[in-house]
Amino acid sequence: MASLETPVCDFGRPAPDFALPGTDGRIWTRDACAGERGLLVMFICNHCPYVKAVRERIVRDARDLMAIGIGCVAVMSNDTRDYPEDSFENMQRIAETLSFPFPYLLDDTQAVAKAYGAVCTPDFFGYNAALELQYRGRLDASRKETAPEDTARDLHAAMSQVAHTGKGPAEQIPSVGCSIKWKTA
Repeated sequence: MASLETPVCDFGRPAPDFALPGTDGRIWTRDACAGERGLLVMFICNHCPYVKAVRERIVRDARDLMAIGIGCVAVMSNDTRDYPEDSFENMQRIAETLSFPFPYLLDDTQAVAKAYGAVCTPDFFGYNAALELQYRGRLDASRKETAPEDTARDLHAAMSQVAHTGKGPAEQIPSVGCSIKWKTA
C-alpha cells in the first residue's frame, strides 16, 4: 500500500461536475451536493487505514460544516474488483453504520477521481460558494492512527473560513493516505 501526499491547493480551480450513484439509491450531482456557502468533496474508501482512523471525525466535521452552509459529499473511486471491501454493498453498510450525514457515492469508472485529480484516500477538496477550490489539505494530524482528541481540526477551520470569507487559508498541510486503487486495463 503506497502512502501518498496530496498536491498543493490550486486556488480557484472549478469543481468538476458529476452524476454518481449514492448508497441511498439516488443519483447525485455536484450542484445537488453543494451548500449555500460551499462544497467539500472527500475521496474516501472503506479499507484504507488512514480513512478508518478518521471516519468518526469526518462525520463530526461534516455535520458541523453542513450547519454553516457547506455541502459535503464522499466519493469512493477504488477498483472494487481488486478491493472487495470497497464494494457498493460495503459502502452502504459503512454509510449506515456510521450514520453518514452526506451522500456516499460510487465512482465506478474512476472518471470523477481523475477529473478532480484525487491521488489518495482521504483526499479533501474544499470549494467556496462559487465552486472555486480553496482547500486541499488534511483533516487533522491523524495518520494510520487517530491523532489525540485535542489536535487542531485543520479541515474544519479551513472550511469554516471558506464559509465566512470565500477564501481558504494560504498555508495548508497536505493530506496523506493510501493511493487511489486504479483499475488496470
